[in-house]
Amino acid sequence: MTVAAVVLAAGGGTRWTGLGHKLLAPFRGRPLVAWAIEAAQQAELDELIVVTGAVDLADLLPAKATVLLNPQWETGQASSLQVAATYAKTKGHEAMILGLGDTPLVPTSAWQDVAQEPGDLVCANFGGERRPPFKVAAKHWAAFPRQGDQGARDLLLGRVAPVTDVSCAGNPIDIDTVEDLAQWN
Repeated sequence: MTVAAVVLAAGGGTRWTGLGHKLLAPFRGRPLVAWAIEAAQQAELDELIVVTGAVDLADLLPAKATVLLNPQWETGQASSLQVAATYAKTKGHEAMILGLGDTPLVPTSAWQDVAQEPGDLVCANFGGERRPPFKVAAKHWAAFPRQGDQGARDLLLGRVAPVTDVSCAGNPIDIDTVEDLAQWN
């Protein structure tokens, strides 16, 4: 089975009121998105895919990362999932581990734990809370929404098939606002 790590980093950060794009905001000495990309990269899955859109992340990406531009990033996260799934199908990946670019405290071990857990739908569980990274086998990619900003929520909630939880270390907080950044920085 080939498994791709996918970092979704295309959104516009509409709740962010700080200077510049939130993914480029300094977080503990580095751009916010650098933490999620590094964690996914160090999981050493078969391919690292970063879906971009609203902001150019080229200077932050590892040389071996596959960068997919979502030209419809303004329509919401569903379009990024479609971009990732379309690409992953062409590469023959059998599963994707989906993570978010604004979750800097999700460690590499969470990506690895989710990837290694058997099952078609496997989600990290942080102290009782399901949060990405989230493994989705190829047979479920057709269930990704085609529009809107809900992402893989229906899959995550087990509405399509049972989800296996894997207990993970780390903190799944996402940084959406200036206040979030101040709280966790």
